[in-house]
Amino acid sequence: MGVLTYAFETVMTSIQMYTTAWCGYCVRAKALLKAKGIPFEEIVLDDDPHFRQKLLELTGGFTVPQILLDGRPIGGYTELWQLDRQGELEKIAA
Repeated sequence: MGVLTYAFETVMTSIQMYTTAWCGYCVRAKALLKAKGIPFEEIVLDDDPHFRQKLLELTGGFTVPQILLDGRPIGGYTELWQLDRQGELEKIAA
Protein backbone atom coordinates (compact mmCIF):
# COMPACT_ATOMS: atom_id res chain seq x y z
CA MET A 1 0.00 0.00 0.00
CA GLY A 2 1.22 3.47 -0.85
CA VAL A 3 1.39 6.39 1.51
CA LEU A 4 -0.43 9.54 0.52
CA THR A 5 1.32 12.75 1.29
CA TYR A 6 -0.57 16.01 1.39
CA ALA A 7 1.02 19.40 1.20
CA PHE A 8 -0.82 22.09 3.08
CA GLU A 9 -0.04 25.67 2.36
CA THR A 10 -0.88 28.23 4.97
CA VAL A 11 -2.13 31.39 3.35
CA MET A 12 -2.35 34.44 5.56
CA THR A 13 -4.96 37.05 4.89
CA SER A 14 -3.59 40.11 3.14
CA ILE A 15 -4.32 43.30 5.06
CA GLN A 16 -4.04 46.75 3.54
CA MET A 17 -4.67 49.90 5.54
CA TYR A 18 -5.10 53.37 4.05
CA THR A 19 -3.95 55.96 6.58
CA THR A 20 -2.90 59.52 7.23
CA ALA A 21 -0.34 60.74 9.78
CA TRP A 22 -2.87 62.95 11.59
CA CYS A 23 -5.48 60.23 12.12
CA GLY A 24 -5.82 58.95 15.70
CA TYR A 25 -7.89 55.95 14.64
CA CYS A 26 -5.16 55.01 12.14
CA VAL A 27 -2.66 54.96 15.02
CA ARG A 28 -5.01 52.74 17.05
CA ALA A 29 -5.64 50.32 14.17
CA LYS A 30 -1.91 49.96 13.47
CA ALA A 31 -1.18 49.46 17.17
CA LEU A 32 -3.85 46.74 17.42
CA LEU A 33 -2.44 44.81 14.47
CA LYS A 34 1.15 45.23 15.69
CA ALA A 35 0.19 44.07 19.20
CA LYS A 36 -1.33 40.92 17.69
CA GLY A 37 1.73 40.39 15.48
CA ILE A 38 -0.38 40.65 12.35
CA PRO A 39 1.46 42.04 9.32
CA PHE A 40 -0.20 44.65 7.17
CA GLU A 41 0.57 46.98 4.30
CA GLU A 42 0.14 50.65 5.09
CA ILE A 43 -0.72 53.04 2.29
CA VAL A 44 -0.10 56.58 3.54
CA LEU A 45 -2.31 59.17 1.85
CA ASP A 46 -0.89 62.40 3.27
CA ASP A 47 0.50 63.62 -0.05
CA ASP A 48 -2.65 62.94 -2.09
CA PRO A 49 -5.08 65.89 -2.04
CA HIS A 50 -7.78 63.74 -3.67
CA PHE A 51 -7.46 60.73 -1.37
CA ARG A 52 -11.05 60.90 -0.10
CA GLN A 53 -12.47 60.47 -3.61
CA LYS A 54 -10.08 57.60 -4.32
CA LEU A 55 -11.03 55.89 -1.03
CA LEU A 56 -14.72 56.31 -1.80
CA GLU A 57 -14.27 54.63 -5.18
CA LEU A 58 -12.08 51.85 -3.75
CA THR A 59 -13.84 51.08 -0.47
CA GLY A 60 -17.15 52.90 -0.35
CA GLY A 61 -15.88 54.96 2.59
CA PHE A 62 -13.99 58.24 2.66
CA THR A 63 -12.65 58.35 6.20
CA VAL A 64 -9.36 56.91 7.38
CA PRO A 65 -8.35 54.35 8.19
CA GLN A 66 -9.91 52.19 5.53
CA ILE A 67 -8.94 48.55 5.97
CA LEU A 68 -9.11 45.82 3.35
CA LEU A 69 -8.86 42.09 4.02
CA ASP A 70 -7.85 40.22 0.88
CA GLY A 71 -9.02 43.21 -1.14
CA ARG A 72 -12.44 43.38 0.57
CA PRO A 73 -13.18 46.57 2.51
CA ILE A 74 -14.19 45.97 6.14
CA GLY A 75 -14.37 49.59 7.28
CA GLY A 76 -12.13 51.32 9.78
CA TYR A 77 -10.80 50.97 13.29
CA THR A 78 -14.18 50.24 14.88
CA GLU A 79 -14.80 47.28 12.58
CA LEU A 80 -11.25 45.99 13.16
CA TRP A 81 -11.73 46.31 16.92
CA GLN A 82 -15.04 44.41 16.69
CA LEU A 83 -13.32 41.58 14.80
CA ASP A 84 -10.77 41.44 17.61
CA ARG A 85 -13.46 41.40 20.33
CA GLN A 86 -15.25 38.54 18.53
CA GLY A 87 -12.03 36.52 18.28
CA GLU A 88 -12.07 36.75 14.50
CA LEU A 89 -8.80 38.68 14.21
CA GLU A 90 -6.76 35.70 15.43
CA LYS A 91 -8.52 33.47 12.89
CA ILE A 92 -7.66 35.91 10.11
CA ALA A 93 -4.02 35.93 11.16
CA ALA A 94 -3.78 32.13 11.50
